[in-house]
Amino acid sequence: MNKSLGALCPSALLTISLSEIHNIKTAKDDAMFDKSRGKIGFFTVVITSALTSLGIGLLLILGITGYITRINDTVPQLPQAGAEDNVPVPRQIALEQTAPVDVIQKVAQSASEGVVGISVLKIDSNAIFDANTAERWGVGSGVIVSPDGYILTNHHVAGKKSKRIIVSLSNGRNLDGVTVWSNPVLDLAIVKIEARDLTAIPLGDATQLKVGEPAIAIGNPLGLQFQRTVTSGIISALNRTIKIETEEGTNYMEDLIQTDASINPGNSGGPLLNSKGEVVGINTVKVESAEGIGFAVPINVAVPIINKFIASGEFIEPYLGVFAYDKEIIPYLDSGIRLDNGVYVASVDENGPAYKNGIRVGCIITHIDGKEINTMMDLRSHIYSKYPGDEIKITHMSEGRTQTVQIRLAAKEPTQ
Repeated sequence: MNKSLGALCPSALLTISLSEIHNIKTAKDDAMFDKSRGKIGFFTVVITSALTSLGIGLLLILGITGYITRINDTVPQLPQAGAEDNVPVPRQIALEQTAPVDVIQKVAQSASEGVVGISVLKIDSNAIFDANTAERWGVGSGVIVSPDGYILTNHHVAGKKSKRIIVSLSNGRNLDGVTVWSNPVLDLAIVKIEARDLTAIPLGDATQLKVGEPAIAIGNPLGLQFQRTVTSGIISALNRTIKIETEEGTNYMEDLIQTDASINPGNSGGPLLNSKGEVVGINTVKVESAEGIGFAVPINVAVPIINKFIASGEFIEPYLGVFAYDKEIIPYLDSGIRLDNGVYVASVDENGPAYKNGIRVGCIITHIDGKEINTMMDLRSHIYSKYPGDEIKITHMSEGRTQTVQIRLAAKEPTQ
């Protein structure tokens, strides 16, 4: 038993020793494996991090490059001529301005000195027995048209009976004036003051006006406290006709210039100017029931009158003795009359030259001295350029027949 026990002990000891040895070896192997695995894991993390950083960097570089490319693509580039035949080369277009930006300022500076205030002490014939209301002052505007003191204004400013006229110049001087000519139908008048070396505004040509071009008005709205106020707008329309009441009854003012430049009470008689600073019209009236609708008398009809005053100091009006309407007015008077050109004779003075030479109501005047006539303004301008005693040739249509007659102009008797 002891032997068996003794025999078994070495074998057990051997078995234990081998097991322990195996276990020890296994533990060492595991430890070495763990140590190697740890080293491998560390290097893996490092390599992975480096690769990840590199990848992110490449993505960032590619992204920024693409963004810059997109930005550059939005900037218009001129293609090189000849690079691609089918790609048109853009042209550089320069916008041409029809008028300088400061045109209004320049016109105002050049013309304001030639605009005057006109104060008129009028006599109220309906209140001659009332000392407080028998006399009243009216205020308007005027245009210096010659250096020696001729001033163009409206008839309703200075053409009626008055006791005194005072002209206020831009330098502060106040001078007495006298009306030397006026016409209620045209609503124009000329006032003369005794002065020299005045600044006259150049006169333009209203027949050259175009709808939409700049228009500048200068005047004294609401009295002399707002002297030489400048307003601007455009030429809204041409050849307008309005109905007005005058001392001679109802009248149609023809061939007017329409503008949206503000024309307020006191502006009457002031100039309507073009972008060159030339007078193209005399402001006359505005529509009270609407905004931005004012009218001016074309300067052309007054030019021959002004020239005669400057040349000789007087204007004796040549007289034909007819009043006519153009094709713009006829539909309002008689819808049965068709008028394509010329002017329709609406009234004839039986004591005047026209009647004595066969002109009657209903005749259509088409030419004077070979010049085509389509408006009453055309007719007046031509007649005013003549003198009493001059002969003119008038071509007219009557009852389907066209004939030309020669007429000697008379002198119009001044109205009392």
